[in-house]
Parts: sequence; C-alpha cells; structure tokens
Amino acid sequence: MSDFSIDQLQQDLGYAFDNLALSTQALTHKSFSNEQQGADELHNERLEFLGDAVLELAVSERIYRIYPDISEGGLTRIRAEVVCEKGLAKIARRLNLGSGLRLGRGEEKCGGRTKASLLSDALEALIGAVFLEGGFLAACEVVQKVFAQDIEDSANIRYGTDYKTALQENLQARFGRLPEYQLIKVDGPDHGRIFTIQVNFDDRELGCGEGSSKKQAEQNAASEALLHSFVVGLEDN
Repeated sequence: MSDFSIDQLQQDLGYAFDNLALSTQALTHKSFSNEQQGADELHNERLEFLGDAVLELAVSERIYRIYPDISEGGLTRIRAEVVCEKGLAKIARRLNLGSGLRLGRGEEKCGGRTKASLLSDALEALIGAVFLEGGFLAACEVVQKVFAQDIEDSANIRYGTDYKTALQENLQARFGRLPEYQLIKVDGPDHGRIFTIQVNFDDRELGCGEGSSKKQAEQNAASEALLHSFVVGLEDN
C-alpha cells in the first residue's frame, strides 16, 4: 500500500468522503477482516452488493441519455461490456485500487492485488460507499468522471467505428483536403456538459453533432455528414 494515496483516489473519483471509514471498508477484503482477532473489522461485501446495483443503474441512465439512437439490445451490450468483471478491473487498475486493497496474508501471497475479481469488487464497493454517503447524484457524477471514456469506447467500437476517419479519408481522396471541426456551444452543468460541434468543408456545413465530450460530438457530426450523403453537391476538382 506504499504507493497508494486516498487523496489521489478521491481526486480521481471526483468525490471526497466525509467519512473516510467508508472508503476504507470499500477497500477491505473479507480475508483481511477475518484475520483481525478481537476486532469488528468491516469488509466490503455488503458495499459491493449495493454498488453493483447502483453502478448498473447509473451506467444505464447515462447511455440511455447520450445514445438516443441505439436500440435496447445495443444499450444492454454496451452496459454489459463496461460493468463486467474485466471492464471494472481495467478501471480499478487505472485508479490504482490494487495498491490500496487491505488483504489477508493468504490473498496477499496469492497475488490478490492483481486479481480481476477483487479489483472489480472493490470498485463496486467504492460506488456503493459514494451512494451510501452522497446519494445517487453523487454516484452518477463519479460514473461520469470515471466511466465516460470506457462507455464511449465501447459504443464507438460496436456502433460506428470511426466516422471521423471515414469522412477524412473520403474528402482527402477526392479533394486532397480535410474537413474542419468547429465548437458551436457548450450546455449543461460541469458534471454533465453537452458539446455541439459542426463539421465544415470549404466553408460549407456538412453535419452537426452533440456529445458529452468534444471527441464524441465530432464523431456524431462526422456520422451525420456521412449519413446525409454530404457528397451531393460537392464537385471533384
């Protein structure tokens, strides 16, 4: 745990615990509490149970809101990919949770700090702790900060590879020039920004898109350009 910092973790989560005992419990594995003789040391299983449900709802709400054109089945697949053990462990490693886990001697020897199951459980427990102390809105804000890129990556891989590249290659091949992206406006609170970006070519608007990040908005603008056959009216040199 020498390289673990609770202050850094709170900064990465975008949430500061009033009760640090909750964050400690979220990082405490049952094997650790079982070895504390004569002490009532709480472990993270109950918080993990709570966080599992909160995380599924928070991710569901986010992808429902930002991907209005994806079907129910598609939304389910995105959520499953993000909140599965492998997906959660990836995020947990990014947050350095392995270094902060409180493990029993047996789990320590067995490499528990790198186990996907323990890492994913700890992340869910942290979400449960945030919900318990700060409520659902606070949990959603953590999801926005910590899970946004993974959600976007999953959606892009499954539902429209790289529209920007497709648009760029088309225009580059035909005209030898690239499109330009222009930020039109930014709406919403700090924890829920919505960016609107317009893609232009030779001073002509080809498409406009919104997203929770500039990258996503650019992809959506490029998608609209391709979807609405922007090539009509453009003349090759």
